[in-house]
Amino acid sequence: MDMLLQPTWSDIAIRLALTMVAGGIVGFDRGVQGHAAGFRTTILVGLAASIAMIQANILLSTSGKTVESFVQIDVMRLPLGILTGVGFIGAGTIFKKGDLIAGVTTAATLWLMTVIGLSLGGGQLVLGMAATVLAVMTLGALRWVDYFIPRERRARLIVADDTQMRAVIELPVMTQEVGYQASFAEAKRRDDGWIDCSFDISWRRAGRSSSPTELLMLIHRRYAVVAFALTTEDGR
Repeated sequence: MDMLLQPTWSDIAIRLALTMVAGGIVGFDRGVQGHAAGFRTTILVGLAASIAMIQANILLSTSGKTVESFVQIDVMRLPLGILTGVGFIGAGTIFKKGDLIAGVTTAATLWLMTVIGLSLGGGQLVLGMAATVLAVMTLGALRWVDYFIPRERRARLIVADDTQMRAVIELPVMTQEVGYQASFAEAKRRDDGWIDCSFDISWRRAGRSSSPTELLMLIHRRYAVVAFALTTEDGR
């Protein structure tokens, strides 16, 4: 099915139905993982794009500029406006706390769903459904590949030490034995006489083994852990 100058109601119904199917398939994956833009949101974004493209399709026969006219209708501005608007929605799904960023994949999914909706609404059904299959493969199957990609991780560790501050020397050696790198950052004296020693921790692990549980257990045997905060993107 191509972008017909006079689409019938059956053509429009097929485009909208396929858009809902595509949005439901993509949105189900996001909803199961508990992301902000889930099942219904993804369907609505796709429907908005599809309806806008159908409207542009219907207006194609009236676009252009005649000899008697002083106005030229550019119907392609309608789907372009939809893409711009979804950019604002996508930006709302991204949040940053310190150096931790999340929601980028969700924003990209909404933007892709908009393009899929525009394709289906314009009558490019094969293209739209092929894009849906690729999107599901990327979000689902390739997610397992993403888990095995080694990533550089960073965190800020704070431990309580006495006035001798042996942690400054001992802790980097302890962490290096288990594959972590620790560099001393600062020290602050507390009211109770203890000193909070801060360290920047870095390590490279795949997504499946990114939890530094063994490191915290090792440090806890010797020092009291005051705080531990990740300072890198979690990849989602």
